[in-house]
Amino acid sequence: MRELKFKAPVGKEGLYVLNTSTWRSKRPVMDKEKCVECGLCLVYCPVFSIKRDENKSYYICYDFCKGCGLCARECPQGAIAMVMEGEDVK
Repeated sequence: MRELKFKAPVGKEGLYVLNTSTWRSKRPVMDKEKCVECGLCLVYCPVFSIKRDENKSYYICYDFCKGCGLCARECPQGAIAMVMEGEDVK
């Protein structure tokens, strides 16, 4: 059987982690009133920025969120809106 090998960027300090949050010009904002806790945002997020807390409620962690908008596009309830970075949410 052939052994699979995976390549990952490695630097002097070890595995290189991209800070994808610096790419963001828009950020997703979740409206908890509209959210039905379906979890589709969590499934579609490519950098795992959607999390669940101890009460099984979803929230957005902006540490690595790149602002791609997949979570907003896939939300069936329209509970996630994309707003410009730095813009206040009403």
